[in-house]
Amino acid sequence: MGIGYGRPTEQQVTIPRELAVLIVKKAVAMAEKLENQALDQMTRDARRALQRGTDPAVIVRQLGL
Repeated sequence: MGIGYGRPTEQQVTIPRELAVLIVKKAVAMAEKLENQALDQMTRDARRALQRGTDPAVIVRQLGL
Protein backbone atom coordinates (compact mmCIF):
# COMPACT_ATOMS: atom_id res chain seq x y z
CA MET A 1 0.00 0.00 0.00
CA GLY A 2 1.47 3.35 -1.09
CA ILE A 3 1.36 6.70 0.63
CA GLY A 4 -1.56 8.83 -0.54
CA TYR A 5 -1.22 12.52 -1.18
CA GLY A 6 -3.92 15.15 -0.94
CA ARG A 7 -7.38 14.55 0.41
CA PRO A 8 -8.61 11.04 1.05
CA THR A 9 -11.19 9.72 -1.39
CA GLU A 10 -14.70 10.53 -0.21
CA GLN A 11 -17.28 7.81 -0.06
CA GLN A 12 -20.53 8.52 -1.86
CA VAL A 13 -23.12 9.08 0.82
CA THR A 14 -26.74 9.90 0.12
CA ILE A 15 -27.99 12.83 2.15
CA PRO A 16 -31.40 12.12 3.65
CA ARG A 17 -34.16 14.31 2.23
CA GLU A 18 -35.03 15.81 5.63
CA LEU A 19 -31.41 16.89 6.13
CA ALA A 20 -31.22 18.32 2.61
CA VAL A 21 -34.38 20.37 3.22
CA LEU A 22 -32.93 21.77 6.46
CA ILE A 23 -29.68 22.67 4.68
CA VAL A 24 -31.59 24.49 1.95
CA LYS A 25 -33.72 26.38 4.50
CA LYS A 26 -30.59 27.46 6.39
CA ALA A 27 -28.90 28.58 3.17
CA VAL A 28 -31.97 30.61 2.19
CA ALA A 29 -32.05 32.29 5.61
CA MET A 30 -28.32 33.09 5.39
CA ALA A 31 -28.73 34.51 1.88
CA GLU A 32 -31.69 36.64 2.97
CA LYS A 33 -29.71 38.05 5.90
CA LEU A 34 -26.77 38.88 3.64
CA GLU A 35 -29.11 40.46 1.08
CA ASN A 36 -30.67 42.67 3.75
CA GLN A 37 -27.24 43.73 5.02
CA ALA A 38 -26.13 44.60 1.50
CA LEU A 39 -29.31 46.58 0.86
CA ASP A 40 -28.90 48.53 4.10
CA GLN A 41 -25.24 49.28 3.36
CA MET A 42 -25.88 50.42 -0.22
CA THR A 43 -28.77 52.61 0.92
CA ARG A 44 -26.59 54.25 3.60
CA ASP A 45 -23.80 54.78 1.07
CA ALA A 46 -26.19 56.32 -1.47
CA ARG A 47 -27.70 58.66 1.13
CA ARG A 48 -24.26 59.84 2.26
CA ALA A 49 -23.21 60.44 -1.33
CA LEU A 50 -26.40 62.38 -2.07
CA GLN A 51 -25.86 64.51 1.05
CA ARG A 52 -22.38 65.35 -0.27
CA GLY A 53 -23.98 66.47 -3.53
CA THR A 54 -22.90 63.51 -5.66
CA ASP A 55 -24.82 63.16 -8.91
CA PRO A 56 -27.17 60.13 -8.85
CA ALA A 57 -25.63 58.84 -12.11
CA VAL A 58 -22.23 58.72 -10.40
CA ILE A 59 -23.74 56.79 -7.48
CA VAL A 60 -25.29 54.31 -9.90
CA ARG A 61 -21.90 53.73 -11.51
CA GLN A 62 -20.06 53.50 -8.18
CA LEU A 63 -22.53 50.97 -6.77
CA GLY A 64 -22.55 48.97 -9.98
CA LEU A 65 -26.32 49.30 -10.39
